Amino acid sequence: MHAIGVDIGGTKIAAGVVDDDGVIVAQTRRDTDPDDVASIDAAIADSYRELSASYEVRQVGLAAAGFVAADRSGVLFAPNIAWRDYPLRDKVAALIGDESVTIVVENDANAAGWAEFRYGVARDVQDMVMLTLGTGLGGAIVTHGRLVRGAWGVAAEIGHMRVVPGGHYCGCGHEGCWEQYVSGSALVRDAQAAAITQPERAARLVELAGGRADKITGPLVTQCAQEGDPLAVELLADVAAWVGEGAATVAALLDPEMFVLGGGVSAAGDLLLAPARKAYAEQLSARGHRPEASIVIASMGNDAGMVGAADLARV
Repeated sequence: MHAIGVDIGGTKIAAGVVDDDGVIVAQTRRDTDPDDVASIDAAIADSYRELSASYEVRQVGLAAAGFVAADRSGVLFAPNIAWRDYPLRDKVAALIGDESVTIVVENDANAAGWAEFRYGVARDVQDMVMLTLGTGLGGAIVTHGRLVRGAWGVAAEIGHMRVVPGGHYCGCGHEGCWEQYVSGSALVRDAQAAAITQPERAARLVELAGGRADKITGPLVTQCAQEGDPLAVELLADVAAWVGEGAATVAALLDPEMFVLGGGVSAAGDLLLAPARKAYAEQLSARGHRPEASIVIASMGNDAGMVGAADLARV
């Protein structure tokens, strides 16, 4: 039996038919408008109809960026899509019109983390933490082989742990959240600022951005760092240090066997891993008297959300 996993982004959805081995056997995409939630519902239903025409499907998992209700029926709040106490499951079910199909809603980072745990780089461990370094910082926690959702479904919103009182403003309404120092947005913010305050050192970055500091992106910083540019390497190392130090704090609470780094920033590979591992080791409590978690790059890329959502729909 197959399941469909849908990864819902701000401007598009990606849907795939996933088999029992976590393999995507067919997929499709639709453009959406984050301010028009009905268009997202329609795109999901349309994708289901296209994919189910060729495969027998009885479960659909929807991976959504936001706070997901404990009963996996909808989204309580989303920062980038106009979902507020939104009954996503029921809206999509009404459009599909087949009561034999089970539909569940999952947090997108939870879905990606579950895919890595079941089929990816963490498949041989029982306790792991996934950190998705994208526009923000998402998280997923697996303990003793079980996904941790919390009492109200919003566990692992790890990016909103406060690490700097009075620090950078966060879209959640608070200041100093961890994601303001480790995300792709943080990398871009600091790179653009450096282009203004250190124009000589930022010359290559600005050149790649077409001569405009405000056009510097995360992938450009990574490209520049891979070329050996000292400023770009330094910018990535700063983000990595925050990753490692924060992971050491998380380890004090959860003691995972592995940290998995996903999201766009993870494309930096060893430029991110080496300083992250160093900072983690330096800040880990009781180091030398306890096993240390490994810190690795996720292996499933952009497919993780679809695969994890589909698999969780079967659970």
